[in-house]
Amino acid sequence: MAKKKENILVIVESPAKSKTIKKILGASYDIEASYGHIRDFPQKVLGFDVQNDFMPTFEVIPEKKAIVKKLNDMAKKADKVYLASDPDREGEAIAWHVRQVIDVPDDKVFRIEFNEITPKAVTYAVNHSRQIDMKRVKAQQTRQILDRLVGYKISPVLWEKMHNYHLSAGRVQSVALKMICEREDEIKAFTPVEYWSVSADLMKDKSKFTAELSKYKNLKVDIKNEKEASEIVDYLKDKDREYKVSKITNRSTQRKPTAPFITSTLQREASNKLGYGVSKTMQIAQKLYEGIDIGSDGPVGLITYMRTDSTRISEDAQAAAKDFIINNYGEEYYPKTPNNYVKKSKNVQDAHEAIRPSYVDKTPESIKSYLNSEQYHLYKLIWSKFVASQMENAAVKNTTVDIEAGDCLFKSGASKVVFDGYLKIYKDDETDENEVKIPDLKEGDCLKLKEVLPKQHFTSPPPRYTEASLVKALEEHGIGRPSTYAPIISKIQQKNYVEKVEKALAPTVLGMTLSGQLSKYFKDIMNYEFTANMESKLDDIAEDKLKWNEVIKEFYTPFVVTVQEAKKNMQKVLIESDTLCPNCGSKMVVRTSRYGTQFLGCSKYPECKTMLPLNKDGKVMPQSETTDEKCEKCNSPMIQKTGPYGPYLECTNDACKHRKRIIKSTGVKCPKCSKGEIVFKKSKYGKVFFACSQYPDCDFVSWYEPVNEKCPECGSILVKKITKKSKKLSCSNKDCSFSKEMEEE
Repeated sequence: MAKKKENILVIVESPAKSKTIKKILGASYDIEASYGHIRDFPQKVLGFDVQNDFMPTFEVIPEKKAIVKKLNDMAKKADKVYLASDPDREGEAIAWHVRQVIDVPDDKVFRIEFNEITPKAVTYAVNHSRQIDMKRVKAQQTRQILDRLVGYKISPVLWEKMHNYHLSAGRVQSVALKMICEREDEIKAFTPVEYWSVSADLMKDKSKFTAELSKYKNLKVDIKNEKEASEIVDYLKDKDREYKVSKITNRSTQRKPTAPFITSTLQREASNKLGYGVSKTMQIAQKLYEGIDIGSDGPVGLITYMRTDSTRISEDAQAAAKDFIINNYGEEYYPKTPNNYVKKSKNVQDAHEAIRPSYVDKTPESIKSYLNSEQYHLYKLIWSKFVASQMENAAVKNTTVDIEAGDCLFKSGASKVVFDGYLKIYKDDETDENEVKIPDLKEGDCLKLKEVLPKQHFTSPPPRYTEASLVKALEEHGIGRPSTYAPIISKIQQKNYVEKVEKALAPTVLGMTLSGQLSKYFKDIMNYEFTANMESKLDDIAEDKLKWNEVIKEFYTPFVVTVQEAKKNMQKVLIESDTLCPNCGSKMVVRTSRYGTQFLGCSKYPECKTMLPLNKDGKVMPQSETTDEKCEKCNSPMIQKTGPYGPYLECTNDACKHRKRIIKSTGVKCPKCSKGEIVFKKSKYGKVFFACSQYPDCDFVSWYEPVNEKCPECGSILVKKITKKSKKLSCSNKDCSFSKEMEEE
């Protein structure tokens, strides 16, 4: 008798991941997504019993009830259920929550995890399933409980003392905010110091090069003002001054490749090289990990798991990299022994690998047509970094030239890559794109002075943090973990504690005020070492070295006392803005309505009751403007107002109050229906596009702004295509290649 075919259910977090796994496991497996977490603490209550060892209570998230029912129905019909959420504490917790809501016996439920979504990794995981690791689950729950405690206990104190129901205190976000505010204080307190440098343009035959003044009268150059600089310049310009090469030093160095990416280094490099924010980088990486449809191969997971702090690489990946490098670049590009990278600290979770391509032979160029621009550039960064990490060192020849001019010593240098090694495919931060060159010099050569160049400088304050440098600072302090960097940075911006100014993070008035109050009254919560030690304790819980409820109890007892003291001692503060009241000239302060919306109110309230609305970014919205427009319903005059989502028209008749959006037109007639005009529109993701004003009757749409000019070759309308490198008018007909340079407006 033939053995009955098993019905197996695999539960993952996302539909994208389910498609990739379905292709690997085949039709006999049902793959279903939980869409992330399905349970959480109950709303508006603490969610755990302080008197009963902090035992948490969870309930199904209301929007997830239909998903839970579907998972339960499918699990009951299955012979086996595999829980395949991500391979970290968060994924372990998701698996545990799913296990709690599916009503099936324990012997039918198994946990599987894999670091990459490849046939080998997924098949191995299925054949080596395990039980849910409750130590990892408890570590994740401990973080949840600690964060909930801080938020639920401190926030009401802030609401009362700072007159703002929008405020909240996150355990780790508050420390990140403190870093940004302390840096802002350093910048404000900084006093620039003047100093000067002197360089000389020198000639050997017809070749010119530049040398920097290094010593004056056998002392290191320290020129404090223009007077001192002028004295040296006059000395150097003496017509009898001789410039002679006194010493040439040649030195060969090896430049080693650095480790493949971990989460923090990927976020930093994607910011520096691609201009991506931390959250954006992780969103793109998530899609690359879960799987991209690459034609006949179907959905393929292109990279390993992207939340990791380990630089380890599997033996299989190392062997594949070796074959690829030798076959494509030659044996000289592979080192005598494989490159391995040491763990950075004792807290590294080494069960994971570094971030690398799942298939090294899938080069960025070979799959470029299947990726959007952002996916391609991030994949190329990850692929190149990994391959480079396994390649031979680069060999660099450095030349230093000493040039004497009386009491002055100048230095000039050149570097030349004599063997490119890993630099063949990856230029790191130290790589000089343009090699420095000097003429062929010999000791004793006399040089001709072309020009002496004095230059004034001032010392600079420390720069504001960018998202990338803040991640680096958090990592160096041991604060946060790979899965938390992006949420931390997103949260403090969403709450309007921090804003971006020229790509840097600057604290708002609200953020500075909040951080100051927290630092004064909640010193432990805002202490870097205290927060880092808590991260280590969470690691110890996951490794069964500490009991989760004992860690919470140790935190809870002094914390409650601190909250009570803050409630008693914290002075009431008004969060002043830079805006003056348009009616009485007093400072406007940030307030929050009972519905949670922020506005500016006069600090002289109740004597002056002036209020100014704020948009979703915390900026003052423009006031009403009169227009010539008449209301289409009652014919009353309409005024222009600005709401959180942009400008609109509102009827002045209180009995009518009709509103309508202001639609900005390009002034170009629709080429498809010839009735409407092409107008500006925004997608739900905030991207501007162009469509016919007669929509839905006419479905013309374009990502590029059209102009009142037709293509001379096919008669289609021309559109503006503007990039960093060019500004062109191109034909909107994709089958026509006509384009021309735009004239400057």
